[in-house]
Amino acid sequence: MEPFLLFVVALLAAFTQSLTGFGSALVSMAVLPGLIGIRTAAPLVTLITVTIDVALLARYRQALNLRAIWRLVAALVLGVPLGILVLRRVEERFVLAILGAVIAGYALYALLSPRLPRLEHPAWAYGFGFLSGVLGGAYNTSGPPVVIFGNCQRWPPSEFKGNLQGFFLVNDLLVIAGHALSQNLTPLVLRDYLIVLPALIVGLFVGGRLDRRLDPALFRKIVLVLLVVMGLRLLLF
Repeated sequence: MEPFLLFVVALLAAFTQSLTGFGSALVSMAVLPGLIGIRTAAPLVTLITVTIDVALLARYRQALNLRAIWRLVAALVLGVPLGILVLRRVEERFVLAILGAVIAGYALYALLSPRLPRLEHPAWAYGFGFLSGVLGGAYNTSGPPVVIFGNCQRWPPSEFKGNLQGFFLVNDLLVIAGHALSQNLTPLVLRDYLIVLPALIVGLFVGGRLDRRLDPALFRKIVLVLLVVMGLRLLLF
């Protein structure tokens, strides 16, 4: 049953990010820690997301604006090692509670869609980038801070997707390097990655095909509601 559930979660994660531009790590981390444990789920999800990011960056590479994200990336480099250290040193129940709060809190924010102020000062990018790095290193949830920052910058939809994929790819490569140095890429993690790899290919293919046929906004709302429920489950139980 476990390999089947891994396959389904990975397929949904790839499909979600292919359709909306982000969300694969949130979907994966909302389910997999309870299934295989946080210390196996964290490096596995990083391998999943880097695979997805490479594929989607190839699709949106022309919309990538490096000038818009270089400060985020610079601060990210400092945050990722701290996040990985948190994962290794903090008790798993506490880690899962924080992960649940991050997932549920972001999903509620995205559902309510508050009108955020435009952040002009460059220093904001460093703050959001550092926070993304910490969350990415510890919980594979680097997305919420950079998504909020992108909304505050009023990035156009295509540039929004391109910038996110570029940022996520750098984050994932750093996190993978950190997990490798910390000896978290165990044979079990690599085995599970081989199990989910076909699911990622299917999810990306189907998401790309249905990009213009499904309503991404409606699908995004359905996913966000599910993330609220799963985030609260991690937080409270």
